[in-house]
Amino acid sequence: QAQLVESGGGLVPPGGSLTLSCAASGIPSGLYNIAWYRQAPGNQREQVAVVISPEGWTRYGDFVKGRFTISTNNAKTMVYLSMNSLQPEDTAVYFCNFRGIRDFWGQGIQVTVSS
Repeated sequence: QAQLVESGGGLVPPGGSLTLSCAASGIPSGLYNIAWYRQAPGNQREQVAVVISPEGWTRYGDFVKGRFTISTNNAKTMVYLSMNSLQPEDTAVYFCNFRGIRDFWGQGIQVTVSS
């Protein structure tokens, strides 16, 4: 059974850093774009960052402005989102996503940026 489990969220002060992790298991073989999304209360879910298969290119939302980095291990069983210079507007639930022939989502993890 496919499963994506996020971890590493929590409360961080403005200007702080946080690294989210996503453990992937049971994902059927194939090509997947691997991404982090986020959704703040009252807002639509938006893509934060993506690794595009098979090239491995990365793309980021305009709001990232060089502050975040997405990465994976070679086996694509772990996905990371390293976030620096966090601001209150980054507060959201963050989701891990594998998108290919099928679409897999994690349950989401809360990130709160507040003093």
